[in-house]
Amino acid sequence: MIKFLMGIIVGIVICFLFVYFGGGNTVKKIGEGLIDTGKKMEVIEDVIKKEKDDALKGAKQKILKEEKGPRKESQ
Repeated sequence: MIKFLMGIIVGIVICFLFVYFGGGNTVKKIGEGLIDTGKKMEVIEDVIKKEKDDALKGAKQKILKEEKGPRKESQ
């Protein structure tokens, strides 16, 4: 019960500080920063996906070359 009441008190204090230090303007600035970060992350994800696909293709080609290579028959 004490933890619950402390959580409510802390929530009220955080809410008060948020409104006191800018409210909507702060959210707008944080949102703009997150949008920029999100765009950068999308670019990084695309690069990682392309590199992963290239690596898988290279590995498959190497495996297929080894399988198609000259086989020695034991007879």
